[in-house]
Amino acid sequence: MPRWSSPKDPALEAALRRNRRWVVNNQIKRLLLRFPSRTAPVRFLQSRFKTLDLMGRAANWLGKYPSCFEVFSADAGGGEQEPHFGFTKRMAALVHAEEAAVAASEPAMADRLARVLMLARGRRLQVSKLAALRGPLGLPDDYLLRLLPASTDLFRLTNPYPHRRNAAELELLRWAPSLAVSAVEAAAVASYSTPRFTCSLPASWVKSHAKMEDFNASTPYISPYSEEWALPGTDAEAEKRSVAVVHELLSLTLWRKMSILKLEHFRREFGLPEDTVRMLLRHPCLFYVSNRYKIHTVVLREGYEGSELREKDPVVLAKDRLGELMQEGLHEYNQRRQAMNFEKKRRRGEVEVKKEKEVEDEEAARLDSAEKREERRRFYKVLFGDVNR
Repeated sequence: MPRWSSPKDPALEAALRRNRRWVVNNQIKRLLLRFPSRTAPVRFLQSRFKTLDLMGRAANWLGKYPSCFEVFSADAGGGEQEPHFGFTKRMAALVHAEEAAVAASEPAMADRLARVLMLARGRRLQVSKLAALRGPLGLPDDYLLRLLPASTDLFRLTNPYPHRRNAAELELLRWAPSLAVSAVEAAAVASYSTPRFTCSLPASWVKSHAKMEDFNASTPYISPYSEEWALPGTDAEAEKRSVAVVHELLSLTLWRKMSILKLEHFRREFGLPEDTVRMLLRHPCLFYVSNRYKIHTVVLREGYEGSELREKDPVVLAKDRLGELMQEGLHEYNQRRQAMNFEKKRRRGEVEVKKEKEVEDEEAARLDSAEKREERRRFYKVLFGDVNR
């Protein structure tokens, strides 16, 4: 894949940067939830550290988030004790709230999953491939066990190649006309207009706005849910449909973004061009491509207002509260470390502790200087004001 990206958008880069640490802690949370007691040995986390793309000691990482994780000694068998970790009470309460939000969102999850299958060739996808979309779509690890029993009229698990490993497929049993309405078409209905793409760049990006207008005028909007799946005949129609598919797929994700590597993983199933990233870069009004952390990510611009999502799913709100707790714990840890480092330097005589009188004198000098600056500002204002008259 080419190593390029869109011109930097600070707000969207901030949105991508914000959740980096929370992704790791969310994976640690999922590891803990596999244990009935919701506690595990620290050595177990250490053994998984490389898969989490982390280095160092697991105990040190846990210590950075005291509001989320607590470390304690527990019986390891044979009368020996070893460090274990688990959730704090506040973290456990938020995890419970997140689980409740996920359970309440199961009907919406089934709708999103059905729409993804409606976008795909043959209305089916390999279960092993769907795992790549589980995170972006907000599906839990056990989504098949949750959704299939309640939607037997909508989904079916099949295995067309029993002799192959990981060949199981999830198939859509019936077409759902009520779901076959894209985000672009829904916006057109709401505004009593014809379906068309809108440019989310500032008005100063004149050339990009003009290109978007030309793209809309080149051919009519092609629904990504077109029941006749065959690709349109002309290059312009093929690109119009591919853009519509990516736009709709990003609209179905909770955070309106996805790794381009994952997106290209479904190139055949969704009928995307071979060089998908070039197509995305040709439409900066719709898509923002970032290579932060050396991971190419595509963001749906219209899904964000600055660095914040315009619409937040209940599951996203629950995860945001977890993120706020993690940030609080990290801030507490950093404050404590700064205090400890300052105390060590003071004991070694590397820093001089100022007396209270010296601090008061410095504050008075600072205020006096500020007053003098304000007096000079008023003097020159009067002076030049008189000259201008």
